Amino acid sequence: MKRAFVYKDEKSYKFWWIDYSDCSFAVNYGKYGSIGKFELKEFDIEEDCQKEAEKLIRSKIKKGYVEDGNFNFFDRLYIDSDEYGLNPKTSHPRFAEHFSDEMYYSEGDEETPFGSDEGNDTLSFIFEAIRKNPNLDFSDFPRKLIEQDWEMEYIPVDTLDADKVKRMAADKEMDMIQSDMVTYATAFAQIKITGSISSELKERGIKAIKRLALIEGMPWNENEIQSKMIEDLQSFSFIL
Repeated sequence: MKRAFVYKDEKSYKFWWIDYSDCSFAVNYGKYGSIGKFELKEFDIEEDCQKEAEKLIRSKIKKGYVEDGNFNFFDRLYIDSDEYGLNPKTSHPRFAEHFSDEMYYSEGDEETPFGSDEGNDTLSFIFEAIRKNPNLDFSDFPRKLIEQDWEMEYIPVDTLDADKVKRMAADKEMDMIQSDMVTYATAFAQIKITGSISSELKERGIKAIKRLALIEGMPWNENEIQSKMIEDLQSFSFIL
């Protein structure tokens, strides 16, 4: 259940919302119009979660917060809690609904969008960048991260011909792997944070997954996770 509250006086205008269900809840709060701070709390039993959530709600009302039934949960940016990591409740509602498989919240499975070191680092860098600039250019982010921060060569996907990819990988395998992982991690990150994706980045993300599977020796060649990521990305319809 999601409930949002606002507080406004002569000096401040603040928001606070809570999303609670099962054995956890997430809260997001801060200056109205800002990204705010995200926190997550987990419980052993659902009843304790609900009691704590309702206690927090009563506390906010007592402090003068008023429930906002028209609060826009979609036109917002979502960032995971540093303490608890990836979670559906701290992801954009469209991402949580469409990318419901547990793999999208994995921080240890190399094959998933954010499970590899490259994917996890990409998401962390994006979180940091978007707090400084809410209008972050996601499409150009992979190139900037790889070339400016990691001082490697960004290699866009120009072909999915298996023989050409393998020949190219003979000289630039690591740069290609880094480029592909960062590219599709950025594509999923844009949806996770904003709830939408540019058509150009969506196409590049799909191609990056496909090219990575063609690089000889990669452990996820033609597997179910790769196919699932492509299928889910292709079917996501909220395009900028």
